[in-house]
This record gives sequence, C-alpha cells and structure tokens, in this order.
Amino acid sequence: MPHVTEKHYDANPFYGSFWLQDPEIVDQQLAEIRAGGPTFFSEPETESIGIPNGPGVWAITSYDHIVEMSRTPDVYSSAAGITITDLPQEFLEFYSSMIAMDDPRHGRLRRLVSLGFNPRMLAKLDSSVREQAALIVDDVRERGECDFVVDIAARLPLAIVCDLMGVPRSELDFVFDQTNIVLGASDPEYRPDGTDVVTALLGAGGALAELMTNVAESKKGDDGTDLTSILVNSEVDGERLSPSDIASFFILLVVAGNETTRNAMSWGLHYLTRNPDQREIWQRDIEGVTHTAVEELVRMASPVSYMRRTATIDTTLGGVQIREGDKLAMFYVAANRDEAHFADPLRFDVLRDPNKHLGYGGPGPHFCLGAHLARREIGVMFSELFERLPDIEAVGPPDLLESSFIHGIKHLPARFTPR
Repeated sequence: MPHVTEKHYDANPFYGSFWLQDPEIVDQQLAEIRAGGPTFFSEPETESIGIPNGPGVWAITSYDHIVEMSRTPDVYSSAAGITITDLPQEFLEFYSSMIAMDDPRHGRLRRLVSLGFNPRMLAKLDSSVREQAALIVDDVRERGECDFVVDIAARLPLAIVCDLMGVPRSELDFVFDQTNIVLGASDPEYRPDGTDVVTALLGAGGALAELMTNVAESKKGDDGTDLTSILVNSEVDGERLSPSDIASFFILLVVAGNETTRNAMSWGLHYLTRNPDQREIWQRDIEGVTHTAVEELVRMASPVSYMRRTATIDTTLGGVQIREGDKLAMFYVAANRDEAHFADPLRFDVLRDPNKHLGYGGPGPHFCLGAHLARREIGVMFSELFERLPDIEAVGPPDLLESSFIHGIKHLPARFTPR
C-alpha cells in the first residue's frame, strides 16, 4: 500500500497532497500555521471541473478562534457551504443537509431529525452496536490478518447507521462504495474511471438518494421504530420532512456517521500500535479507561479536518481583518493540537483529562448530533478487540486519503493471533 513521504509538498492545507505527507510533518506544518494566526491561502484549481476558481480562504487553526466562530453563527454562516469549493445551492443542500443551513431553517430540521437520537432510540441501538461488533470480530478472528479499515473500522458505523434508518443490511456493500465516492472523490482510488469529481459526486449521491427514497416510501403509514419510519410519519411544529429532505439527511448521516467514526477507529489502532504503553494502560482496565481513551482517539484523529464558514459582515478575528463574504475554514485537527489548551498536544495519552477537544465540532448549533453514538461505537469496538484479539496491531503505515476535508485512512494492514 503506497505511503507518500519523499515528495516535497507546498504547506497549503487546502491541497489534498498536503495530507499525504508523513503525519509528523503535517503536525509540524500545522503548528507553524497556527503560530502565525489566521492565514490566507490560495484555493486548489476548480475551473477544470466547471466551477469558477475561488478567491482564497482563511485557515483558522487556533482553538479559541474556532470556539469564537462556532458560537457566533450570525457572523460566521454555514449556508454558503461546508467545504471551500463554491457549489450551487441545490448541490449544497443535497449533500450537506442541515449542516449547510443557518437558523431558523437549520433549527427546524434539526428538531425533526433529533427524534432519532433520543435516549430511547440510543438505548435500542446499544444492543445493535454490541451485536455488530461481535459479528465483525467473528468474521476476521481466524484469519490472523486483515485490512483494519475495510474489514473492521468501516463496517461497524455503516451497519449501525443503516439499522438506525431501516436500510436492509443487504445494501451495506453498496452504501459503503457510494459513501467512499462522496467523501473521497478527490482521491483517484475512489473516483470511478473516466469521471471527474463532480460527475462522481452526482452519481454516488443520486444512487444513495434513490435507495433512501425507496426505503422511505415503503415505511409510510406504518408504525416502525427505525428513524426513517419516524421521520416519514412525524411532524414537529406542524412540519413534515419531504422525500428529498429525508434522502439528503440519509446522505449526511451515512457519510458523516460512517466516515468519521471509521477514521477515528483507524487512527486509533495506528496510535495504539505506536504507543504500546498507552495500549497496556487501556487493556489493563478496559471499563475504567474506555471513556478517556475514546476522547483521546477522537482528539488525535480529528476525522473531519475542517468545516467552512462564510463571514456575513466585516469583522476581526485574532487581530486580522475579515471582510464580508470571506471564506474561513476551521481546522479542528490543528485546534486539537493547540498548545494553549492541551499539555504536550502531540502525546497520545489515554488518561488525558480534561480533554475538551473539537473532534465533534465547536460549541454551538452545529455540534455533532451523533457524537454520543459515535463514542459508543468506538468504545465497544475496541473493548471487543481487546477481549478477543488482544494482540491486534497495525503492521504498516496508514494509506492516507488524498483529501483536505476528511482526515482519513483508506487502508491499514493489521495482524493478530488467529483464534
């Protein structure tokens, strides 16, 4: 599996090639950017795919600045998109759902979909998380080796999201392939041959929407307990989700819920392998350490590298003049290594406490709705691995995703004693 380390790359975090460097080099360059405060960068070329090239974007890498932005959505808007590419509005809403909206529309949609994340629904999913984690380990335990990303990390969150939405498990492989395209279209491995990024996105998004539309239609008028049944048959403040709303939300959930959690797990095995002392601490007291260990995995992984905001007025941030219409990218992966908030931030510490990381976004209306479920999936999977494949370890460097938006690992070879 290729791992690019030799070639020199520009220190511009908006190019996917920046993230193909050795992770230690990435951390060093992010620290240099953070030390300089808000920094303006050019944008990658987009005219070749029929989208005008953008004027540039501010990289925001300080923890405090990102918290300030997250708490002032009236100044830093989500409605123009969550990535730096300026896409048509209908494209944004189709792929991003409520996270590319501002209040009051964002609030109305979030209230509707939050019906699926109430304590009763999460308690029901808990048994499914344990069952699926055990089945995933069953499938690999006799082999002695696997691709940790494809065979383990990706399978659990995908199965849980499909269970949550009432999507048949027979569709898991199909959903997995389409979500890889949606968030990995900039990476040659995931983009279908002979297609550009936009064509690949449209094809994968359309396929997922068609699947969800069919599932939703089959659940109208029934009394099912999955989230799709609830959304199709419920109203909040007199509002009901349209079929396109439900399809768009499914794309958001299956992409965000799958990609981010699988990358937290994959980076987790990488860090545990490189830090055997921390692994031993966790394995020696699985029940007592899992909570802080999971938070540390998410901090170090920071599966979503950044989220974009757009300034609605002239303002200042970190002493820098920001103009109305300027694009700003909140780099969570950099903020989660901010020396002002994390002692020895590059050290992996499963007992780190407090650990107020931004791995699920900053405080404010867009904090991740599925954070509790994601934490549960990560904790249960590693508990299952420690109990049944206690010597599992990464045996090669991570094969990194060529993306500035997702801090991803495509493949990670792993080895363990067959059982």
